[in-house]
Amino acid sequence: MTEASQIAANQPSAVEVRQGRRNAFLTELERFALPVAWLLIIAVFGILSPDTFLTWPNFSTIFGSQAVLVILTLGLIIPLTAGDIDLSIAQVLTLSSMVIAVLNVGQGWPIGWAIAAALVVGLLTGLLNAFFTLYFRIHSLIVTLGTGTFLHGITLWISSSRTIGGIDWSLVNAVILTRFLGIPLAFYYALALALLLLYIFEFTSLGRKALFVGCGRDVARLSGIPVTRVRLICFLASGLFAAIAGVFYAGTSGSADPNSGTQLMLPAFAAAYLGATTIAPGRFNPIGSMIAVYLLVTGITGLSILGIDTFVQDLFYGGALVIAVALSQLVRGREESLT
Repeated sequence: MTEASQIAANQPSAVEVRQGRRNAFLTELERFALPVAWLLIIAVFGILSPDTFLTWPNFSTIFGSQAVLVILTLGLIIPLTAGDIDLSIAQVLTLSSMVIAVLNVGQGWPIGWAIAAALVVGLLTGLLNAFFTLYFRIHSLIVTLGTGTFLHGITLWISSSRTIGGIDWSLVNAVILTRFLGIPLAFYYALALALLLLYIFEFTSLGRKALFVGCGRDVARLSGIPVTRVRLICFLASGLFAAIAGVFYAGTSGSADPNSGTQLMLPAFAAAYLGATTIAPGRFNPIGSMIAVYLLVTGITGLSILGIDTFVQDLFYGGALVIAVALSQLVRGREESLT
């Protein structure tokens, strides 16, 4: 075979070129479909209720009020990336905020020390989850479900099953009252944490190892990756992020409610799986999760402005979770078929 014929044989056919272009187009479409859907939702509600929905105070409220949910979702996707599930994060949030309230209001601790204690609670919970999951080899779903229920009992105990208000005003001022460009600082804190997590996932060996572990633990172990250590770090980080979300919850409301975390679990999972369908399709990613949070909240806010009953929130989040999981599995399957 001549050199020219060898070169011709190695050239892709017209069908392969068209297929490659089609796959590239579909990949780009998947990457930005969710942000486009968010813009379409804004446009629809803007047309239906322009005087109320398309106002800066409305968007300022949307961005500032959902920082807690964004941070909780970021904490959730860390163990999900490594193939584990943390069902205790919402109760870590609740207990952390309650620890701040009890220590600061009830015991007179300075707010800084109370926040430090709340963060320690998050780390200890992550360590507890990792211990039972990794040492006893119990599925993380079972362990964290039990841990979350246990933490809820502790929260009810230390709070006497009541809401505690009067948290130091400096925390409230630093989280929700101080604004930049009309948006509470809580939004910028959440954005900074999302960018930090993005950097860790994309540009550090720990992030790449976590992704590798999530794709296949046996293969990762045979490749020399310390699977147990990576999963331990992910559990610790999840607990820490949930505790940070608890700090922001206390700062947002100036109080701690012993049942506050329950209502945030479903939205966090819905946003995590919906976020896995965009930006980096098939992977849990911080920016996609953040976009998913605001897409869901924008839809609920728009429906509320139109006068839809409050039960629509459960319908919206529940339906979004089922659809998001289905879409993420379809995207993951397509990505695997392409590779």
